Amino acid sequence: MKRKNKLLGPVITIIVLTLIIIGVSGLASLIGLQGEITKINNGSLETSLTTVKSVFSSDGLKYLFSSPVKIFRDFQPLVLLIVSLMAISIGKSSGLLKAVFIRFRKVKPAVVTFVTLFVGIISSFVGEYSYVVLMPLVAVVYQYLGKNPIMGVITSFIGITLGYGAGIVFNFDDYQLGLLTKQAAIVSVDKDYVFNAWSNSFIMFASTIIITIVGTIIIESFLKPKVPDAITEDDELEISGKGLMVSNIVFVILLAISIYMIIPGLPGSGLLLDMDQKDYVAQLLGGGAPFTDAFIFMLLIIMMVCSFVYGFISKNIRNTNDYSVGLSKEFDNLGYIFVLMFFVALMNGILNWTNLGEVVASWLVSFMSGLEFTGIPLIVMMFLMIIIMSILIPDSVTKWTIAAPILVPLFMKANITPDFTQFVFKAADSVGKAITPFFVYFIIMLAFLEKYNGKDTIRITVFGILKTLMPTILLFAVVWFVILIGWFIIGIPIGPDTFPTV
Repeated sequence: MKRKNKLLGPVITIIVLTLIIIGVSGLASLIGLQGEITKINNGSLETSLTTVKSVFSSDGLKYLFSSPVKIFRDFQPLVLLIVSLMAISIGKSSGLLKAVFIRFRKVKPAVVTFVTLFVGIISSFVGEYSYVVLMPLVAVVYQYLGKNPIMGVITSFIGITLGYGAGIVFNFDDYQLGLLTKQAAIVSVDKDYVFNAWSNSFIMFASTIIITIVGTIIIESFLKPKVPDAITEDDELEISGKGLMVSNIVFVILLAISIYMIIPGLPGSGLLLDMDQKDYVAQLLGGGAPFTDAFIFMLLIIMMVCSFVYGFISKNIRNTNDYSVGLSKEFDNLGYIFVLMFFVALMNGILNWTNLGEVVASWLVSFMSGLEFTGIPLIVMMFLMIIIMSILIPDSVTKWTIAAPILVPLFMKANITPDFTQFVFKAADSVGKAITPFFVYFIIMLAFLEKYNGKDTIRITVFGILKTLMPTILLFAVVWFVILIGWFIIGIPIGPDTFPTV
């Protein structure tokens, strides 16, 4: 117990990591550490030197003192989380979420884990929105199921993160990653290469099933015993069959309207599509697509309207003041998350400014380019390299921007298709994100764990939670290894007319 008391709390840990970044970058800058990064610009490869910048320099000190407020103001996860919490708050305070989920209280624990994991994996379709929606929502659902919400938060995080490479359909990142893959293939090896967003659909679907089934066994066997049972708490919210029926009808109508706004070619449809693009994937998920920014607001509108209907029919909400206050109920005991997010935003801002992650990534890519491996050894080395790279650069698109111009041609020359190379990257990226404290959604997960940590039943620390999760993460990594190597050896299609090898 004394040893546990010496563990650093998350805020202090983040501050210490920030100081380490500042110190390491200062030393690296002093000795002139640099790396060569190859990027694609206007259809050609351009290589430039990137050096580590020191915070102790004049520019560094200006950045350190002038940027924190701006960084926090522009910190997108904070805004997304606030909007998501409002939606979940009104759904809970109106009694709508209770009416929907309490009927499943007798479902077996393993089934709950299976469903949570599966929903986490397929939710990658909406990208990082899945974290800010699912983690708080699943915590509430677990409460109504009589289970520990801490386990719900962890399971949803694992599903979203370690299942990132899987999914039923392509996600927000797939399109951007695919464009980078296409550019890298065309500029160096095959000018006729065509990117297809569905090129990994077979292996993605199979991976979803495998990871959900095996992942459920892993979580139930190795992780769940480490999390204590929760004390079941109930509220006095009324359950109304009539209210649920009417709110369900309203939900279907609003959902139909939302879907209509992303269907092109119908009268008045396609409002949330970028019609300047030719591909539907680009229209829906491209950088200029309104849908990518509108999704979380649409969720809020749907939840507010459905909760309003249910709340007043069930009389859980008696007046507009109850409704207004209900929008903030889930913010209780969550002020801590805003403190954490301020410091993690500053830490990541400083890390990105120093270029430390990019320089390390350039070394890893350069090391890979010098290898004469082919086949399975090449896949294994890339898998491990991307995991290491993800520790300092959690963002998928940033990593692939650095790695794709070198790795895609390297794999193509080893007769491995660009599509399979991208899938290997995504699988490794999912593991790497789960083990780094620089991933903002890992820190957000810690805040939710603290929110539901009644009477401090467990010690919530950055490295303490990492230590708890590490056996589970390693087992998931093994599952990914088996999927990748097995599929490569068998050689069956990974998608329509697409194979692992040429």
